[in-house]
Amino acid sequence: MSIYSENSSVNISSNSPPRRRGPDWLTIGGVWAFVFVLVWGFAGRSSTSSLHDVNAVPRVVTARGDLAGDEQSTIDVFRNVSPSVAYITTSDLARTFFGMNVYEIPRGTGSGFVYDQDGHIVTNYHVVMDGTLLRVKLSDQSEWKARLVGKEPDKDIAVLKIDAPAELLTPIAVGRSSELLVGQKVLAIGNPFGWDQTLTTGVVSALGREIHSLTGRKIRDVIQTDAAINPGNSGGPLLESAGRLIGVNTQISSPTGVSAGIGFAVPVDTVIEIVPDLIRYGHVRKAGLGVQLALDSNIRRFGLPGPLVEQVMAGMGAEKAGLRGTVTDSRGYVRQLGDVIVKIDGVRVQNQIELKDALDGKKAGDKVHVTFVRNESVMEATIELGMLR
Repeated sequence: MSIYSENSSVNISSNSPPRRRGPDWLTIGGVWAFVFVLVWGFAGRSSTSSLHDVNAVPRVVTARGDLAGDEQSTIDVFRNVSPSVAYITTSDLARTFFGMNVYEIPRGTGSGFVYDQDGHIVTNYHVVMDGTLLRVKLSDQSEWKARLVGKEPDKDIAVLKIDAPAELLTPIAVGRSSELLVGQKVLAIGNPFGWDQTLTTGVVSALGREIHSLTGRKIRDVIQTDAAINPGNSGGPLLESAGRLIGVNTQISSPTGVSAGIGFAVPVDTVIEIVPDLIRYGHVRKAGLGVQLALDSNIRRFGLPGPLVEQVMAGMGAEKAGLRGTVTDSRGYVRQLGDVIVKIDGVRVQNQIELKDALDGKKAGDKVHVTFVRNESVMEATIELGMLR
């Protein structure tokens, strides 16, 4: 006999013995899983409950006592000088492809310091050279549009002007870099990576260093320090422990572009010398021989041993000493090479940069001994320097 059930398609024969069902492994596994979770839960609760103490209370604060004298001195310097430190940002204006909209492109950031209550801000030239829109943020967080007053790329110094009221301007105290000693404590305040009013400390690591500006000219008597100087510190003040300005942070020596403990600052004696000219004239008035030199490419072109005199300025020292310029015809072809300068006060010069470096620090009225070549003959002359511009 067979039975058909609507809920089953299995035929059951009366002649077949009943089948024994095997173990339900799913059910057995679920039971063991439940047992495991239950045991683990009790074990976990037991182990974590011993880690907590409901009676825990805050520690009693130990009295600090007085600050060390050196610490208090550093704090005082920062409090006194930070109002003189400025945050400088530069940007350019650009237009969209169809020229309908104008937008601003950030160029960079740097530091500077208040020079006087007339609104003059001193910084590095390389901080502002790529920007047409300049802004200065003072320590009170007020922001001002700035104008470039003057620049001296050879020394990496620039002066900006803002129209802030005098009560917001705290001029920095100025010291002398010529009085420094290796080992003196120094402090740098600036805006590394855009973090404003940042203080780092160190010592004078070396004096009398030479570095090169963007123009290739040497900057002499540079201060080396291990105070951390990073991108954004450029143009900020380097201070002595008395809080006086001794240098303008300008470069670092680092394979990674961040502080490696070797930073350089333009000495304040140089700043004191050139900033008044930048404010008065927009450039530094320099003493010179009174000659216009040909491009350095002519040194290679003609195989010359030094810079070639292209023109002698009327009434200047070179003309009075008898130096000659280059003679050309109406079409500009060279007919006679001018004098070739090879030494200044016995110092060998091979190009314009070296000649300018040899005259660096000289003043109008100073006399220099010049060695030059004319028609393959070596000649000498003493020339009184005059003011070029």
